[in-house]
Amino acid sequence: MASFVTEVLASSGKLEKEDLSCKISKLSRKVEDTKEEVCEMINKKYNDFLPSLQGSEELMLEVDEVSKEMDVLKNCIEMEVQQNVHVAVAEYAKLKQQLEKNTVIITMLGHLKEFHSAMEESNKALHDKKYVVAANQLQRAKATVDSLKGWKTSQLPLLSALSSELTVQRENLIYHLGDEWKRLVIWRLPSSKEPADLKSFLKVELNLSHSGSKDKEPGPPAVLCSVLQALAVQGDLQHKIKLFSQVLLKNMLKPLVMFPSLSVRVTEQQEKGTVLALQSLEESQEERSTPSQVYSKLLLVLTTLHSHLLDVSIGDKKLSAIVGELIWEEISRCIIHECLLYSIPNNSSQLEKYSAVIKDTEEFEKSLKEMEYLQGDSTDLLKYSQDVNCHFARKKCKDVIVAARKLMTSEMHNTVKITPDYKLRLPKLPAPASEQKVKQESRKDEVTMENSKQLSAWSLCLPACRISESVQQLMELALNTLCESVGSSTQCALQLFFTVRNVFQLFDDVVPTYHKENLLKFPHLAAIQHNNCMYLAHHLLTLGHHFRAHLPPLISEGVATFVDMVPGFRKLGAQCFLAQMHVQRAELLERLSTAHNFCNLDDEDNYIAANKAVRQVIHQLKQLGTVWQDVLPVGIYCKAMGNLLNTAITEVIAKIMMLEDISSEDGEHLHTLCQPLIEEGPLVFIPLAEENKNRKYQEEVPLYVRKWSTFKELVIVLRANLQEIVDRWADRKGPLAVEFSSSEVKNLIRALFQNTERRAVALTKIK
Repeated sequence: MASFVTEVLASSGKLEKEDLSCKISKLSRKVEDTKEEVCEMINKKYNDFLPSLQGSEELMLEVDEVSKEMDVLKNCIEMEVQQNVHVAVAEYAKLKQQLEKNTVIITMLGHLKEFHSAMEESNKALHDKKYVVAANQLQRAKATVDSLKGWKTSQLPLLSALSSELTVQRENLIYHLGDEWKRLVIWRLPSSKEPADLKSFLKVELNLSHSGSKDKEPGPPAVLCSVLQALAVQGDLQHKIKLFSQVLLKNMLKPLVMFPSLSVRVTEQQEKGTVLALQSLEESQEERSTPSQVYSKLLLVLTTLHSHLLDVSIGDKKLSAIVGELIWEEISRCIIHECLLYSIPNNSSQLEKYSAVIKDTEEFEKSLKEMEYLQGDSTDLLKYSQDVNCHFARKKCKDVIVAARKLMTSEMHNTVKITPDYKLRLPKLPAPASEQKVKQESRKDEVTMENSKQLSAWSLCLPACRISESVQQLMELALNTLCESVGSSTQCALQLFFTVRNVFQLFDDVVPTYHKENLLKFPHLAAIQHNNCMYLAHHLLTLGHHFRAHLPPLISEGVATFVDMVPGFRKLGAQCFLAQMHVQRAELLERLSTAHNFCNLDDEDNYIAANKAVRQVIHQLKQLGTVWQDVLPVGIYCKAMGNLLNTAITEVIAKIMMLEDISSEDGEHLHTLCQPLIEEGPLVFIPLAEENKNRKYQEEVPLYVRKWSTFKELVIVLRANLQEIVDRWADRKGPLAVEFSSSEVKNLIRALFQNTERRAVALTKIK
């Protein structure tokens, strides 16, 4: 009867539902019990730290069994629900909700099992020095903890304990990896207190240990590969390699570039492994290493590192690529500034030989790409070496400007003699093809068209004078630079040509400013500066014409000239000398101002003061004549001295003419004071070192001193009687009438003579 009822109920599905409900209830109780036991075990393992390995394994088996029962029951319920969905939706909803809750708990228990398993395997792998496995298992445990934290319903109190344990294990692994790294890669470095010089770098040594590797195995040791890969898994490799790269750059790669006497020694030692040490080449006396020497030294280091350390795949790239990314920018900059920059030729004729450096650079970069230090088109170095023409021009221009500035700021008083037959040593340049054709055509129809009146051989020549030796060297520097531009590339020729123009513009700015005080203080330097400017202006007239046909069209078509700078140089020289002339003129007038206007000369003190003033004027002029002798061109010298002497006698004439009463004694004193000026004034004209050649210029004083005849007439009048004055007037036809007006002569007569009938008669004759 019971079996019959059971069959009927089973056919109707009621018994199955009741049976399912009963099973779910039992299963829920069983899940809760299992949950409590698992949590207790996990707490003991990771929170209370009580060893219970056997109990935990049994619990893990129990969790697996419960999980399997859950899966079977879940499938059964889903099948039943699908078959009777129209009848049992409401009835099964509650059962399914309970089942989902149990599923969440079982999933969380599965994560806990996964965490425990990963931690156990990680510890075992670390003990066996299987660092990659240990690192991967820790990552697996971390993923499990992250999953547990992701459940919104997760309120397990032991999550903090699991995270703490994971952190401890990770730090423990990193410590072991760091310890292995220090054992496998050993640096010996100088003290940080020592200066970064050649002596300290000789202490640098890198030891790459072979521990744990077989002798015949190529590439890095297996232990090292394992350590590097484990560090990569843990995300600590980039930091380790960055520090290693910085030390490598600072203590090995850069010193090899900067110090030509340094080289690297690679030693294979069975016990220590591979040792890279810096050593000194005593026979090397060069200031800079050649690019090929630098490349060979760097390749030796990088090849050794690649073979014993960096030939390890980290993800989708080699470790050498990571190191290359860290060091390439800085080491390439160092090679450029400390080596390639100094390998640029100083002369355009050496540019062709530079192709060897370009080839060495290509081979160097090719080797680095083969070892994967370089990726893609990393050609900073090669691009720099290939642009040698631009670098040559830039370096040449910089050197020219530096040399020119040094010459401009050097002493000016070291002079050289320039004679009319002096010529610049212009280079012989091949005649352009266009000029050769013109010459050939003109020879066919040669017609003599010669003017009977020819210019002098000295036409358009510089007059004899002295210029600064530095200015002569400056002109030679400009010539050599222009010679370099001939035959160069267009860009190079442009830079060099305009650098020469900049040199002359720099002269205009630097010299007057740098030597400003000396040019005003020393008349000798002012004269030299005047000559320097005129010398430069003279040669700038034809300098561009000589090179124009041999420069690229971009320059030669209109801009290959220096003629536009000529007026500026002439003005600069003239202004400098005129400023000195103003200084000398002011000094002359200052000396004459102490003569008390030449009045009351019967007073001994007044006479002494006036006499002293005149003697000082003559002395100053003689000193100037000596200073400017053989320096200024003769014409400029005579005009300058004539102008200054004229200033002095003009001032004397003006002061005497202002006197209203001149006694016979005063007249005699005035005549005595003026006589030295007449006698010694011409002697200041000594433009040439040979005394016998100066007589000509001393006899031509009236040509250079405008008031000379006036002064001589005044001196005659001071001692003449009335009749002599009237005779020299000669009814406006005598020499006195040429130099003075009638009113001036009458004033002189009134000052010199008392009011008598004879004076009145004489005054009537001065008309």
